[in-house]
Amino acid sequence: MSDWAREHRVVVVGAGAVGTSVALTLSAQGAEVLLADRDPGAVAAAVRKGAGTALPDPPGRPADLAVLAVPSAAVARTLVEAQRRGLARHYTDTAGAKQGPAAEAARLGCDMSVYVGGHPMTEHRRLRTLDAHTGLFLGRPWVLCTGPETGADAVAAASALVRSCGAFPVVMDAAEHDRATALVRYAPQVVASVLAARFADAPQAFLDLAGRNVHAVVAAGDPEPRPDVLAANARPVADVLDAVVRDLARIAAALRGDAAAGVAEVLARGAAGRARVPGKRGAHADRYTVVPVLVPDRLGELALLVQAVEAAEINIEDMMIENLPGQQAGLVEVSVRAESAPALVRELRARRWTVLAGRETGGDPLPPLAVEASGT
Repeated sequence: MSDWAREHRVVVVGAGAVGTSVALTLSAQGAEVLLADRDPGAVAAAVRKGAGTALPDPPGRPADLAVLAVPSAAVARTLVEAQRRGLARHYTDTAGAKQGPAAEAARLGCDMSVYVGGHPMTEHRRLRTLDAHTGLFLGRPWVLCTGPETGADAVAAASALVRSCGAFPVVMDAAEHDRATALVRYAPQVVASVLAARFADAPQAFLDLAGRNVHAVVAAGDPEPRPDVLAANARPVADVLDAVVRDLARIAAALRGDAAAGVAEVLARGAAGRARVPGKRGAHADRYTVVPVLVPDRLGELALLVQAVEAAEINIEDMMIENLPGQQAGLVEVSVRAESAPALVRELRARRWTVLAGRETGGDPLPPLAVEASGT
């Protein structure tokens, strides 16, 4: 966080989850935040949450920065209107596409020297205003896109906003941003949704066999897909999907024939790509050791497990929880640094947790579902 907010006046246009989260975060740091939305009810809800006050009409003196938290298709016309009203000295937005809105804004005659395109990389699921909170952007990348006309003061204002929200700015040009988000955000959502569509008419007996791998893949899809979001970044997303389709077609053809090498090559590239995806603080997941623990399905058990890990003075790098159908227990996978795993296993077993760990973590595997007493 920074001290920038305390000394500045910010207008947030769009009182949805993202806009309200920006407003809540800045208000908590002492900024004067004014809220506007086409829906007066959304503004009222944000005000009740403590996100700021409603923007008066006329708006009064220009704010230091206006944040346009509106969909991609609305950015250009919202920027035109905001500049016409003189809402702020500098402007940014939070939309998921950057090339199209910027080009449209320039065509409409907006002053592009005071505008910086922005996109906070929050969780992909559709958020409601009720989901707004001051930690929405904490530790996340927030892309800022500049053009040849962008002024240094506008970049400084947008960067200060990002840091005040607990995020870190990543500067890209608009084309880079749209290709990047197509690859790591929107195309995965489409692929996951297409796979999930296979389940819509599948026999329930088939779906009852689904394990965590299926849940992990399907979870990448948006539970409420929005075609307008994809349309705003259509060409880069389509390019990624075309490449995916080519690989899938190659695998399908190989499986129908006798070309196992084709399958192996695509899967090997998949493994190489997966290994490049960074995890916590940029480290890769394969540098951690997973310690699987059976946790009884009782209130407070997960908290006791975390307390046991803390007692061992070991830092949790990641944690996954899987429900076990038909069992009064869940499987919790605690990821820790490899050198810490044996000590963690010893500590957990000393506290009578059921740890399903192999020799690499300091012990033989225990029989599955042998749920012992909790860590009390």
